[in-house]
Order: sequence, then structure tokens, then C-alpha cells
Amino acid sequence: MGQGHGWEGAVLKLLRAKDFVLTVTGAEDVTEHYRRVHLTDGGMLAATGVHPTMWVRLWFDNAGKPHQRAYTLVDPDPAAGTFSLEFALHEGCASDWARAAKPGDTIEATIHGTGFTDPDPAPSHVFAVADPASLPALNSLLTALGPAPATVWFEGERDGLPFRTDPARHDIRTLPRHDAGAHLVAEVKEALPDLLDGTPDPYVWIACDTATTRALTSYVRKELGLPKQRVNALGYWRA
Repeated sequence: MGQGHGWEGAVLKLLRAKDFVLTVTGAEDVTEHYRRVHLTDGGMLAATGVHPTMWVRLWFDNAGKPHQRAYTLVDPDPAAGTFSLEFALHEGCASDWARAAKPGDTIEATIHGTGFTDPDPAPSHVFAVADPASLPALNSLLTALGPAPATVWFEGERDGLPFRTDPARHDIRTLPRHDAGAHLVAEVKEALPDLLDGTPDPYVWIACDTATTRALTSYVRKELGLPKQRVNALGYWRA
């Protein structure tokens, strides 16, 4: 590849990560703070295959130093070799790249560590905690789990965002971000025990900022006693 990826890249190389070059074919603003970028995959999907909530690490230039961030694939098409990525825009080099992305731009990507295991038995009810950064993964998850009803706590503004949810099956509970995520944690803790009561095969999926994700995962595992195979959690960003 072109530039090195520093120690992070060296570690990923040792772990047999695969590198690809992605090319921008177009971009669109979904809302003022949410942007979708369309890309060709440089042969990635043919080499790796596709699974639900699949993500890729992108390498950005941050004042001359490599900086990586992970993003969930949206509408991956292995036959065409295309997919999109969605960016919840804020300050930082990743958002700056997405804002400026135009056809012909390229970016290096690494595939490593992404995976998905279908819950067994299939969920009788899904309980998900998400925010704009993890919305693409939430959409992928709910699509993959098919007919299962879901209760979703969503931290942040919902207006205009590309939810792929079914009002008949998915209860979306939107709440603002207060106290660095503590408000979200309190709301989930208040509601979840009663919702779990009488749910024979629950599946809990948590994908918020790292601290919030850690707090809720500990609560679900230690206080509510759900086994680890019924809980999937990943911190998507650091506050």
C-alpha cells in the first residue's frame, strides 16, 4: 500500500488483516449531520464475503499521521463490488474526509475482526441500544434477525435519519443525550427488567459510546444475569 499505518497497522498485519483501496463514486447528505458515501470495493467483498453488521477500518490522514476508524457496510453488493458508508458528522478527520468526499477519491481500508454469529435459539425479542454512529449496524442487525420484534433505545435526534425499521415490529424509543450517556443508561435500566420478564429467548445488542456500552453490558450480564451468548456489545466511539 502507499503510506504505512504506523504501529496499529503493523499489529493488524500480524493478525493477518487484509488491505484494500476503496474508490468514491458519489456522496449525498442525508441530513445536515449525516452523510452517505458510495464506494467501489477494490475487490474486497469477493475476497471476504458479506455478513450482517460487517464493518471495515478506514485509514485517514490526521495532520500527517494515520488515523483509523471503523464503519459498517451499507447495502454491500459482492457481485457489483460496491457498498456505501454512512457518517454521523462531528469534528475530526474522518468527518472532514466524508464532508469533502467526491467521485474518484480513494481511501485505504483494512478488514479485520468483524464477524457475526446468529443467535441460537433465534431471538423471541431483540433489545437494542444505539445512536447515530451505530445506526447502519442497527439497520443491518434488525434486517438479519428478520421477524423478531424489537425494542430500541436510540440516543440522539431521529429526524431524517435512514432508519430501516418496521413500525409494526420495532418500538423505537428516542431520547436526548444528557450527562454523557447517563440518562440513556438510567432509562434502559428502568425499563429493561420488566421487558425481559416473560421473554423466553431475549437477545440484547448494545452499540453506543464506549463508556455507555461498558456500563450497560455490565448491568445486563451481572445484574440481570443474561448469558454472554445472548448479549452482543461494541463501543462505537469515545466521548
